[in-house]
Amino acid sequence: MTRPALVAAGLLILGPLAAMAQNAPPPTNAPSPAETQPLPLTTAPDPSKSGPGTAMPAPEQAPVRNPGTSDPAPVARPGPSALPTLVPSPGEANDVDEVTLPAKPAAIVSGQTKWDDAVASLTDSFKRIETALAKAGLKPAGRPLSVFTKTEEDGFSYEAMIPIESAPAGGAEIDGVRFGSTPSGKALRFKHTGTYEEIDGTYETLTAYLEVKEIDVQDRFVEEYVSDLKGGSEEKLDINIYALPKEATK
Repeated sequence: MTRPALVAAGLLILGPLAAMAQNAPPPTNAPSPAETQPLPLTTAPDPSKSGPGTAMPAPEQAPVRNPGTSDPAPVARPGPSALPTLVPSPGEANDVDEVTLPAKPAAIVSGQTKWDDAVASLTDSFKRIETALAKAGLKPAGRPLSVFTKTEEDGFSYEAMIPIESAPAGGAEIDGVRFGSTPSGKALRFKHTGTYEEIDGTYETLTAYLEVKEIDVQDRFVEEYVSDLKGGSEEKLDINIYALPKEATK
């Protein structure tokens, strides 16, 4: 149901410190190093305030630093897009939002690929859809998204989609691109900001949240690419991940 290699969050068990008083040196009146060479005082930053929505558990992450320096590396923020997302209100990092996905007409291409080739395969599928839309005189009406229909250890199957205003008359395929609808209904939205290679960390947090809340979801996840999904794996991305809860049985 989830991407491979997802692991449950571990618990860090802190043991007691050993007593050191028995080996302490005899008292002395000499000033300590801290008195003769005091260290500069620093103030710990305030913890970040959570945004709207329900905070979800997240593992601690050490800041990424530039080689040879002590300053955190700046994170490149993705630029805004003119195309709307499925849900107009943006998500916040480390939050989970309960949203309702609207059913929108979409151009769809099915694909299958290895995990290492995920970005390249999805990018090629979106380009294929854009070419077909241009040929039919249609324009995208929303951000590209992918629906993971089956995941395995070495790869996955997916449906790449681009929302459009309306399907062409007759709904016939164009160069292997068919027309249908985006996933709809109640969903839980998780926000990922970072490279695509780092997205497994967000899925780990997502899985932990679902387990804690005892929420059963469908065997598919939806990724919506708020920023352009480019070929480089080091590109910083803004991605909405949607988990679709199962309907309660009556």
